[in-house]
Amino acid sequence: MIYRTGLIALMIAILTGCSVAEEEDQSNQDRDVFERRNTAPDPAENSLQPRMAEQAYARIALNCINKQYPNKISHVLNSAVDVAEPAKLTPVFYGCYDWHSSVHGHWLLTRLWGQGLVPEMDEEIAAALAANFTAEKIAGELAYFQGADRKGFERPYGIAWFLQLTSELSEIADGKDGKAEQAKAWLSRLEPLESLIVSNIKEWLPKLAYPIRLGTHNQSAFAFGLFLDWAARSGDSEMASLVRNKALGFHRNDRNCPMAYEPSGEDFLSSCLMVADLMRRVMDGSEYTTWLSDFLPAIPTDGSDDWLEVGIVNDPTDGKLVHLDGLNLSRAWALEGMASALSTDDPRRASLLASASLHGNSGEQSVRTPHYSGSHWLASFATYWRTKRGINKKEGNSVS
Repeated sequence: MIYRTGLIALMIAILTGCSVAEEEDQSNQDRDVFERRNTAPDPAENSLQPRMAEQAYARIALNCINKQYPNKISHVLNSAVDVAEPAKLTPVFYGCYDWHSSVHGHWLLTRLWGQGLVPEMDEEIAAALAANFTAEKIAGELAYFQGADRKGFERPYGIAWFLQLTSELSEIADGKDGKAEQAKAWLSRLEPLESLIVSNIKEWLPKLAYPIRLGTHNQSAFAFGLFLDWAARSGDSEMASLVRNKALGFHRNDRNCPMAYEPSGEDFLSSCLMVADLMRRVMDGSEYTTWLSDFLPAIPTDGSDDWLEVGIVNDPTDGKLVHLDGLNLSRAWALEGMASALSTDDPRRASLLASASLHGNSGEQSVRTPHYSGSHWLASFATYWRTKRGINKKEGNSVS
């Protein structure tokens, strides 16, 4: 039956004067889904040795950002009109299984491209981003956000990553090369969506009465950190003040965070360490040093790396259990962020950095999993850690 169906399709294509491949191309065009053709070697091929991690991570994102299915959609249906495939609902960020993973997949590519870390893939990355960052597709994203009951869509995790994406483009746009001009054009198109998201955040923050201490998407501490980084980059003092005041109000008096209760079985963010990574952004050095002593009093001073047990994943095919691979990576960048805010002679720095290395290396071992449940997002976390994205090198101390 399968053979007969394929044969019939081939005969129809011949009779109509087009090939099966042309029909498939036309189908993709009709659905407005960008079909990427590789222009650089795939670093996942076994024949290519040694493989650069950045190449592998870029390839994961390139193979993901326009991969519509499988898809886990978080979507409010207001009428039958809202029943549509993801690429029609959110025309830019429909791939990588869900909206937020698509956003940070685009951020990953933008980060590596802008930093010049995969020059042999620059052309391919730019083509993929240009195909998605069109005025028409971004208008579709904006229309989706403006729909009824969608002010809380992807809040706070997904929209925090979106601001990370526009921050990245803004940094590239300040350069002097051709990439700067391209980044300016993309950023200009994304600005209406950025403005709406920022407005929604500013409306939401005063209403938030309590911190959200989960180890998953709804956690407030991680998102607050990215909000602050965006505000610093964009010069939005109102956003910076709102987030800073909330962070201090929620966490300034936190004491003895229960690290012994971490991780929960599906965490990809540490409830304690993300708070510590946030607070270094809103306190000066001496205040943070004292606060951290009260918040995490058990940080060793002997340089040991095993004081914080690495998260274990028993089934990498399980989309929830595999979160713990991401936890190891996010712990790594949080620990390095904490160390960056301490003086070079602080006796805790060595253990913070040793544990960061242990967790980061463990997390990176899991990035190239063949299971899509993990591979569609872990490369972004590895890139965030590997490129030290959350650490402002102009402030604090080096974490080398």
